Amino acid sequence: MLDLSGKTVLLTGATGGIGRAIAQTLYRQGANLLLTDMDQGKLDEFAQQLGERALGVAVNVADENAPQTLLKASEQFGGVDILINNAGITRDTLSMRMTDEQWDAVLSVNLTSGFRLMRAVIPSMMKKRWGRIISMASIVGVIGNAGQANYSASKAGLIAATKSVAQEVATRGITANAIAPGFIATAMTESLPDNLKQAMLDRIPAKRMGTPQDIANVVAFLASDESAYITGQTINVNGGMLML
Repeated sequence: MLDLSGKTVLLTGATGGIGRAIAQTLYRQGANLLLTDMDQGKLDEFAQQLGERALGVAVNVADENAPQTLLKASEQFGGVDILINNAGITRDTLSMRMTDEQWDAVLSVNLTSGFRLMRAVIPSMMKKRWGRIISMASIVGVIGNAGQANYSASKAGLIAATKSVAQEVATRGITANAIAPGFIATAMTESLPDNLKQAMLDRIPAKRMGTPQDIANVVAFLASDESAYITGQTINVNGGMLML
């Protein structure tokens, strides 16, 4: 099993389906976890379920002061070694109807907050000469999707920002990669109409939706020493729905 003992993970979007699977997987591998999301009650409950190496701190990642709050909280674990940008929201509608507020809200949470956190953790990672930055993109950040111009743009931007950061920090033992999930079984996808779910399944060679654990397994590898020569990459996890 991959060993993350002594490493501290900052995970955003920690109480969603994918976030929970990531947290549980990395905790089993020995990592300290700083979990963040919007609801302190849910975070406290989840951290208690995980154990003493988990701490929940509720912030709105779109707040420009969030990185400082989270870095301060991470000091009890010795600072952040692994950043996982997993927080994300949607405000779906056709482009001709999309408001500036819908555009700005999605870009703020999905892209700007991720960049701010990358910028915040890099100095300490550089001093340690070790770090892992993992950002959750999406298949629609690669191929686009009708009704999701804002979401697609935010995820494409996150991919591009990750590639740029990877080039800047590679000589310091820090890697930066993105993961682009396809159709993953979560509470969000469960609420979709059956005909839409079937249409999506018809496009997947594996003939099944992915699971949060499928994503968590890739995160665990990218967070480990074993992935040291992989950086600036977008790992597509989609059952063959998109092959690059």
